[in-house]
Amino acid sequence: MKITEIKVVPVHEEKLKAYVTIVLEECFVVRDLKIINGNNGLFVAMPSKKRKDGSYRDIAHPLNQETRTEIEEQVLKAYLDEIKGGGQDDESEGDSEEDSGSSDSE
Repeated sequence: MKITEIKVVPVHEEKLKAYVTIVLEECFVVRDLKIINGNNGLFVAMPSKKRKDGSYRDIAHPLNQETRTEIEEQVLKAYLDEIKGGGQDDESEGDSEEDSGSSDSE
């Protein structure tokens, strides 16, 4: 499995640091990964849905630790590049529907 695109949308909250969209093999998109600043540093949370009982359940996730580690490493690298670079790519890609205020309203 190859991640062919990573889009990072930084947010300014205490624990939530960014929303991320990844594209796999140029043919499958996974939206709403989250970069969280937890007790042991940054980690990637998979997209999840709130259940009727109030708990959350991942709606997309890796099936093995090797894939989870690969995704987390690449996503965190893209996030760190984004915050260091000040979002230089936002000029060319920033007009998508996700960028037009979705992070402001969540």
